[in-house]
Amino acid sequence: MIDARDSALNLSLTGTDAAKAMNAGDGKVGDWYIERAKFIPVRLTLKERKYLRLLEAALNVSEYTDKIDILTYANKTRRQVAQIQELCSIISGLVLAADYKVGQQLFKERNFEDNQEFFRDIFELGRRHKIMNPEKMRNVYGKMIYMLQDSQIPEVQDTLSFSLVGPIKTVYKELEKGGALELLKDDLIVAATKEILSGKEGGGSRNQIQKEIKAKERAIEILGRRYSNAKMTADDIKQCLYSIGDNHAFLRTNRDPCDKMIEYLKKYFHPDRSEGEYSLAIQAGRGGARLSHDHKKQYNYVLQSLTLWREIMHDMFMLWGLAESDLLDETNSYRLRDTGQGLNRMQAAPKTSRLMHTILHRAQQRVGYWVGSSVIHMGDTNVPNALMFIDKYTQIYRILLPIVRCLESIQDLSDNNEGLSRYFDDTFDGPDNLRLLILSDFFRHAFDGSGADNFFSAGSCIDGRLTSAWNWCSMIEKKPYFHVFLVSGFVGFDGEVSS
Repeated sequence: MIDARDSALNLSLTGTDAAKAMNAGDGKVGDWYIERAKFIPVRLTLKERKYLRLLEAALNVSEYTDKIDILTYANKTRRQVAQIQELCSIISGLVLAADYKVGQQLFKERNFEDNQEFFRDIFELGRRHKIMNPEKMRNVYGKMIYMLQDSQIPEVQDTLSFSLVGPIKTVYKELEKGGALELLKDDLIVAATKEILSGKEGGGSRNQIQKEIKAKERAIEILGRRYSNAKMTADDIKQCLYSIGDNHAFLRTNRDPCDKMIEYLKKYFHPDRSEGEYSLAIQAGRGGARLSHDHKKQYNYVLQSLTLWREIMHDMFMLWGLAESDLLDETNSYRLRDTGQGLNRMQAAPKTSRLMHTILHRAQQRVGYWVGSSVIHMGDTNVPNALMFIDKYTQIYRILLPIVRCLESIQDLSDNNEGLSRYFDDTFDGPDNLRLLILSDFFRHAFDGSGADNFFSAGSCIDGRLTSAWNWCSMIEKKPYFHVFLVSGFVGFDGEVSS
């Protein structure tokens, strides 16, 4: 029997929140995993991935929102039902083409109502995949959610005679259904779900990485045997463990860049230090800024903004689950309105809003006090519904990750390339000054209240901070250090190659 604190399973190397808490003696491993598992979607199986490709193909050719979200006097319920049935027909045809035998079993002499569970599962796995992978399904997820939202309207549901919306399959629900919840309290779960990092990502040597891989595989095998039963196989247990591991990878990619930027801010721009050349002070009307802050005030403004983003990314799975709950609530209707950015579905998001205010309060407690507005736009012309809110905040890592990667690569580029070293020295007075130039410019003008369509929508509100950051990103090609981003491997803040 392997104990979780076996030297071969050194928990200090995992880098997970649970491991850090255990090593600090701040609690039991189960406390973190039980709460977290309630919102961690289960990783898709190979069979589910096949159906995911069919779902994406069907959504790609569907013109659902183009035909529904328009101003017309035609009967909307009839159009919604027709478009939903058409999409289900496309999926049915693709399933039949991909696997004739399965297709025959599902659809021969059966109507949509008879296959309610099949369609519900198809759309559930699409939703589940998107939550775990925000960068995926970018062109079709919104279309799918709006279609599901319409399918929940009582008039539409009565006409369809079947429901397309089911609960998201989470790690906690699967373990509870399989009678294996004790798995989440087993200390060995830390080693079984840790993320193995390469040397470039902060991992150890090659030998150390090999040891960690073997220890992880060993822990997974033990837990699979220990908690499998008549309701849940060892492979099902492993799938849940892999899903928790995916959660760690999500946090490292999406949340940890916030921590890194907070670290840079505190290290180089602390308000107790002399402002000097790299002061963070901004003044309304200069450089596009719409706020006026001295160095200390801007430091605190940036710190609280990054801290808030960090807390949002930490609880993104929970936020996403509540956002979908608000969107797909059959008692929570929407209205189509022109928000100044085209026709949008305006809908209240009470559950998402409550959690967001809780997160904001937690961030305020961490930084001590608040600079600027604490207004959270939700269900108004700025952020019409919960989908728009989620889409807005899943962009945080797209902004911060390329910046962190560029900053971390500057010294290596200078050390390993003589030409780049001379370029950094001649143009920016060395790698250290180059790093400070990029950071100071970002901390000043990515948080200066700019970027909104009009003066009244700009400023220091919660969503305005992210708008300012996107505005800074849109001007990256005009920055004197843009070529440094390019040589560091930068391909754009939206994942597309810059021209």
